[in-house]
Amino acid sequence: MRGPVEFRTSSPHPEMTDPSYISSAATLGAVLDPAVMELRETSERWARLPLARKIEYARQALQGTARTAEGQVQAAVAAKGLSPDSPATGEEWIAGPYITLRVLRLLIETLEGLRRDGRVPLDPSWVGRRKDGRASVDVFPLTFYDQSLYAGFRAQVRMQDGVTPENLDQHMAGFYRRKDPKGRVALVLGAGNVASIGPLDVVHKLFVEGQVVILKFNPVNEYLGPFFEDAFGDLIRDGYLRTAYGGADVGAYLCEHPEVDEIHITGGAPTHDAIVFGVGPEGKERKHRNEPLLEKRITSELGNVSPVIVAPGRWSTSQIRFQAQNLATQMVQNSSFNCNAARIIVTHEAWPQRQELLDELGHVISRLPARPAYYPGAEERYERFVAAYPTADRFGPRATGALPAALAVGLDPDAVDQPAFSTESFCPFTAEVPLVAQSAAEFLGRAATFCNDRLYGTLNAEILIDPMTEKRLRPELEAAIDELRYGTVAINQWPAMGFALGSTPWGAFPGHTLDDIQSGMGSVHNTFLFDRPEKTVIRGPFTVFPKPPWFVTHANAHRVGERLARFEADPGPLRLAGIVLAALRG
Repeated sequence: MRGPVEFRTSSPHPEMTDPSYISSAATLGAVLDPAVMELRETSERWARLPLARKIEYARQALQGTARTAEGQVQAAVAAKGLSPDSPATGEEWIAGPYITLRVLRLLIETLEGLRRDGRVPLDPSWVGRRKDGRASVDVFPLTFYDQSLYAGFRAQVRMQDGVTPENLDQHMAGFYRRKDPKGRVALVLGAGNVASIGPLDVVHKLFVEGQVVILKFNPVNEYLGPFFEDAFGDLIRDGYLRTAYGGADVGAYLCEHPEVDEIHITGGAPTHDAIVFGVGPEGKERKHRNEPLLEKRITSELGNVSPVIVAPGRWSTSQIRFQAQNLATQMVQNSSFNCNAARIIVTHEAWPQRQELLDELGHVISRLPARPAYYPGAEERYERFVAAYPTADRFGPRATGALPAALAVGLDPDAVDQPAFSTESFCPFTAEVPLVAQSAAEFLGRAATFCNDRLYGTLNAEILIDPMTEKRLRPELEAAIDELRYGTVAINQWPAMGFALGSTPWGAFPGHTLDDIQSGMGSVHNTFLFDRPEKTVIRGPFTVFPKPPWFVTHANAHRVGERLARFEADPGPLRLAGIVLAALRG
């Protein structure tokens, strides 16, 4: 991996493509300025480019992603210390090419409908009206293939105040409704943990917001750069896209560049605050006064202390086993370097099966190998959390370069200073919090309030509720869903599906400000081009057969993941059958 002061760009100029080029105060501008100025020159052309031509670029990116998928996965597996033949390889297929291909495919369908009909293709039967008059849209499943691959799953997007069924069209595809769009240059600061994040942030800026883009890769996964540059090569060739590599000096220079109009950040709130307000005491004082250094539009996705609310009910042995695997997946998938990893499990203190679920969760995790701690700082963060909670169970021995999952149970929900409530661990550490309530109905309300008021972030939350309890407590469940201030609320399944489905916007609950950023501002993916989404609600079955391929306990996930990616590149019945057959072997 290159050091923090090395960089290059995807500009066609030879001096910019040397990977050993070393930056300094004098050379940063010499190398980066031409790339940014080229984007400035093409920004107006891109903004006004005919939609048919933009669709061609999107289709070329889809074809390029399919072409480079296998190499990308192999590089990620090697970089993360995974065995090429292990089921964990499926995580890289799903979190990389599969999601990228799905979003591109759905976006192309939307743009084609927009070109053909002058509006986003939305079936009127999908649009509903909430009790408060606001619009909601059922965005999944969309096809027979969706119904076959995700039987029993549904997703609905709820709009912000003022968006009604009658005016919904006026709050979709905002960029494409402009008569005289202006060219803008966007900087995307890529994430280092998941392969699809940077590319899809670029796709959003290009095709949803109409901006040309420079993508700065995170040093953690800059090995993905050549695959991205190949896949998106037509956009790079024609001057609408550039890439940059390096450390904080490169990012800071681009953020402050006068020709960069907008910035999108995926990462953590401290990084966001350093960019917006500066570092050290002066930065803290600027944040206190809400006086940002940058007068630019800044959007972001900054993680979350993600809660899982466990509604008390009568669970069968098989249900406990399934949900233990569901929770384990959310705790350790991708070595727990996910913004939507389960960080807080909220239980009912008097639930008779509470300990049974926790025991089974420990049993599942203890049989899994410790994952490599590939993300910088993970071991230090892990030690801080286990030191703060010395009674936490560690499921496996500590090995060099690998971290066993840890779970601290019985946290006091009323304690003033709980690091697990206020800080995203971004390592395999999770905590359990039992709440006192007189009934299951009361528990749901208390749990929603606890998550809203005590936990940091508003990105995603989950509620686990068995079918019998859901039937009995449907009004209370719906009230809890309404109350939870999160961009995605999932029932019974991992909220990461909101990131993966493509038809669902992904981002924080609206309303944050630069000086209280929490999980960020704005949303991405969003292939229906909603301008003002508020919350996505995903509902899934309490148990699923075959086992979902994203489960860390799926024995054939590597084969299912690859087939899912190839299916999204070119859907068809034979490929669907291949996915189902591979899934049955999990």
